[in-house]
Parts: sequence; C-alpha cells; structure tokens
Amino acid sequence: MSLTWHQFSEKAELDTQLASFIADKLRIALAQHGRASLAVSGGRTPAGMFRALRDIDLDWARVDITLVDERWVPANHADSNERLTRENLLAGRAASANFYSLVSDAASPHEGLACLESRLSVFKTPIDILILGMGDDGHTASLFPQAPELEAACASEAMLAAITPVTAPHQRITLTLPAIAAAASVVVHITGESKRALLETALSEDKPVSAQYPIRRVLDRVGRKGHVFWAA
Repeated sequence: MSLTWHQFSEKAELDTQLASFIADKLRIALAQHGRASLAVSGGRTPAGMFRALRDIDLDWARVDITLVDERWVPANHADSNERLTRENLLAGRAASANFYSLVSDAASPHEGLACLESRLSVFKTPIDILILGMGDDGHTASLFPQAPELEAACASEAMLAAITPVTAPHQRITLTLPAIAAAASVVVHITGESKRALLETALSEDKPVSAQYPIRRVLDRVGRKGHVFWAA
C-alpha cells in the first residue's frame, strides 16, 4: 500500500506541519478551481492543528468545510464534533469559511439523511483534502466494526450514511467510504505509539476488506492519495 508517512517527534510540530500541508492543498484547489473544500474529524487530536490552521492566510471565504462524521447530538453538546470545530477552527481568519453542518432537528440521523444530502449538494466535491482520525477499534469516520449499516455505508453511492455504533454512544452521520475515497488527498491524523501499532496491524492484515478494521478498507480504496501524519 503506497501511503506516505509524515513522522514528528512532538505533537506541536505535527500540528503546525499538518496545518501547512492542508493549507497548501487548499491553495492549489483555489488556484485551479476558484473554490476549495475540506472535511475534518472531531475529537481531541485535531484541536491544536485547527488552531494553527485558522491563522493561516487563505481566501477562506471560498473554502467549504464540513465534518467527516458527527454524533447525532445538538451542536452545543459536549460530544459534538461541530462544537469543537467551531471553537477551534472556525475562528480568526477561518471564520469566513463556509461551514456545512451534519446535524438537523430530525429525531434521528436516518430521518435527517435526505435533508443533509440536500444541504451538501452545493458543497464542493470531490473533496480536496479530507482528514481522518482512527479509534482504538480500527474505526474511522463513523464506519464502525459491527455497526449494522457498515456494509451499506461502504458501498453506497450517496455522500452520507446514518450509522448506529454497537461499541460507542450516540447514533452518527458519516461520509460514506466512496465519498471519502473520492477525495483528492486523504490524511490519517494519529498520535501515540498504540495508534501507530494499531494502524500497522490493520495495514498488515491478509484480508484487505476485513470488517474488523474499517480504516484498512478505506485506505485500500484511497491508495496513493493517502498520507499518515503521526507523532509519538
């Protein structure tokens, strides 16, 4: 598998270098297409990178931003990826970016799916650069092992899928595997020795489409467009 690894001794260096990498990809897209798009993940890992990225001088008003996945909770909820993204990325220079939320007032992600697909119909696709995280179970985005909707989300021609994790709280909305794989550049952003070991295990499995490690299924599709940014 032709992934490009970017390794750093400290997380602070990883944050600044990944922010610069993302900004470069967005600049290229802006120059080529007049617009650019970015999909980001939530959690604690990207917060420092978000703060570095938001201060970079870009024509943010022509950049579309959305989430790779979201928990089906209100946008001000403690577990909301949107809340963390608004607090850490959509500020400073990046406050003028066009943000596309992945939640609505529907009772469930399954019920809200059509509305969200319509909302993202004007989002710039294919996505220019997409940032993935990875859970301790090998999930990425909200493509969870054992989720009843996993296979459909890996095969769907739609941009989004509703997911009900078995091993994590909250129903989710997620970009589908084909939507992720269509991105021009895909980054896996991880820290720590345990995450590196897990990713290396997933990549070494003999079964390339094993449902045990959705991250492997994604990266098999991404191929040479994939990058790993890692720091101990």
